[in-house]
Amino acid sequence: MSTVLQAKERKEFRNSNLTQLRNEGNIPGVVYGNKIESKAIYLNGPDFIKTIRETGRNAVFSLDVEGTKHDVVLSDYQADPLKNEITHLDFRAVDMSQEITAEVRIELVGDAAGVKDGGVLQQPVHELSVSAKPNDIPQSVEVNIADLQVGESITAADIKAGRGFTINTDDETVIASILAPRQEEEISTGEEQEPGIPENQEGRETEANEE
Repeated sequence: MSTVLQAKERKEFRNSNLTQLRNEGNIPGVVYGNKIESKAIYLNGPDFIKTIRETGRNAVFSLDVEGTKHDVVLSDYQADPLKNEITHLDFRAVDMSQEITAEVRIELVGDAAGVKDGGVLQQPVHELSVSAKPNDIPQSVEVNIADLQVGESITAADIKAGRGFTINTDDETVIASILAPRQEEEISTGEEQEPGIPENQEGRETEANEE
């Protein structure tokens, strides 16, 4: 049974109205799809946050808009990173018998053997695109990396078999890999340097981790 989210129709569209709604602890949004007209709505913010923490990002909700219910999924949201607040919600009404596409979080499980040997774990992507009926969309996709050795990688193709959903991400997309430990080169020229000329040094690589 779907979790019920209470919402109200939003009939005022001025910026001052949006500001007032947010100041009162509400989150404005929109619901659309599955043969319904797009409708502007708003929900109680704390209630929504509590529900999403309990059910997960990809749950199916029963959105009750002033007595009219729709089966929906959260298709997108906007947030203010400075205030750490959600500022807008997009709900997509779905047909429970038809497949939909969703982005699902990747969860790496296990301690990679290659890391124990000194290798460095890399995770280039953190979500996969999957297709399934709404109730079959997983909250996350577990990828076991326990046997991953230095120089090896796991791709999207490696996790497709035996799943109750279809992964749309390209087969060759690398999910996780183990890089060899960085080797420091000893600089030994065998020549004396002139005063004031520093030895050559390797540049340092900067790693950027995406969330």
